[in-house]
Amino acid sequence: MSLLSTVAIVGRPNVGKSTLFNRLSGRRIAVVHEKAGVTRDRLVSLVERDNRRIYFVDTGGITMAGDELDEKTTESALAALEEAGLILFMVDVRTGVTEEDLAVARVLRRHADKVWLIANKVERNEDELNIHEFYSLGLGEPLGISALHGDHLPELWERLYDHIPELPEIIYDERMMRLAVVGRPNVGKSSICNALLGEDRLIVSDVPGTTRDAVDSRLNWHGNEIVLVDTAGLRRKTRVKGRLEVYSNLRSLSAIDNCNVVLMVLDADRGFAEQDLKIANHACKEGKGMVICINKWDLVEKDSGSIGEYVNKVQDKLPLLTYAPIIFISALTKQRIHKVLETAWQVYERRGKHIATSELNSFLEAMIHRRPPRHHKGGTARFYYATQVSSAPPTFVLFVNKVEWVEEAYRRYLINRMRDNFDYEGSPIRLRLQGKRKRD
Repeated sequence: MSLLSTVAIVGRPNVGKSTLFNRLSGRRIAVVHEKAGVTRDRLVSLVERDNRRIYFVDTGGITMAGDELDEKTTESALAALEEAGLILFMVDVRTGVTEEDLAVARVLRRHADKVWLIANKVERNEDELNIHEFYSLGLGEPLGISALHGDHLPELWERLYDHIPELPEIIYDERMMRLAVVGRPNVGKSSICNALLGEDRLIVSDVPGTTRDAVDSRLNWHGNEIVLVDTAGLRRKTRVKGRLEVYSNLRSLSAIDNCNVVLMVLDADRGFAEQDLKIANHACKEGKGMVICINKWDLVEKDSGSIGEYVNKVQDKLPLLTYAPIIFISALTKQRIHKVLETAWQVYERRGKHIATSELNSFLEAMIHRRPPRHHKGGTARFYYATQVSSAPPTFVLFVNKVEWVEEAYRRYLINRMRDNFDYEGSPIRLRLQGKRKRD
């Protein structure tokens, strides 16, 4: 199934793909240079704008090898055809239609319904006249823009808004646990899913990256229906070279967005990687419940202190996840496999818990008495009232005389005590401070 909110930018080298990518992303991510072929690996940018979430994908330039498109560089166009919800095919109005443009157009015409023709570098009156030449590509009316100067980009954004729907108020049903199984390739995600399902419903292979898509499977656990989402392994961008790997990465991030609990799988016999931290960052940012699963524990030589040492290592490498429970399993031998759903369900229920206002304020008073906030120039933070405004994730508002007098360390102190006191293990807690309003 296509990623409807994914917009891939394709075309031959040096037509301005990276410049447009940077413009749409709102920041400079891709390297822009006059030399053709600077963008070698696909870049991805998540843009949240006007209640829409869009993934922009910048691809390497598609080139010719003799009379045909080069096989390797054609992968970008083919991957976009198969997976992206929308393709922006960029051409250069200054150079006119080239053989490479014609060759790329022949590939893209198979899915012309999701291809928009973008004529770049329209900055002079004569450029406007030259746009009509690109009707010959057979991809409809070209939209003339200047990625460098931003001309006509508002029109492009309007078309994007018409194509990509707004985010629903509730992306997923909180009444059902959706458990996203994520992690790097070959850590045993599919094996864990199969062990939980009790059948080999998902393909398991020793070859990294076997699972290309996010696969939803339903199972009944003690009378509760659970949706299990097995995802493709996330890889570093420098290693994303296969036709579909960049889109597999996007599916993994999308699975996190649309679940309520994340099972982050680590290989007990392998070190940590930057991508593990990225998973943690994304899950925390989205307010998801979190369980860390150490797989292949049966392969590790251990003693009585091994688990404690490994827990310390995980918390050191993934400091954002110190609140997440850690379980040690073997999907191969089924060792402690029952702990996966048991722990995930506990996190799911805690994440949706609501604390009575009276109980919350009694707790706040006791915590402030135990450790008062530090004095600042001008005074000391004074808390008046606390209330929980939402759950899943649990979100609290604390009313205080001066927000700037509450140090980050004191916020963390309150969050940690909340988690201990109200049993929010596995769930991020959002704490908002609201200052005293000035009287008119």
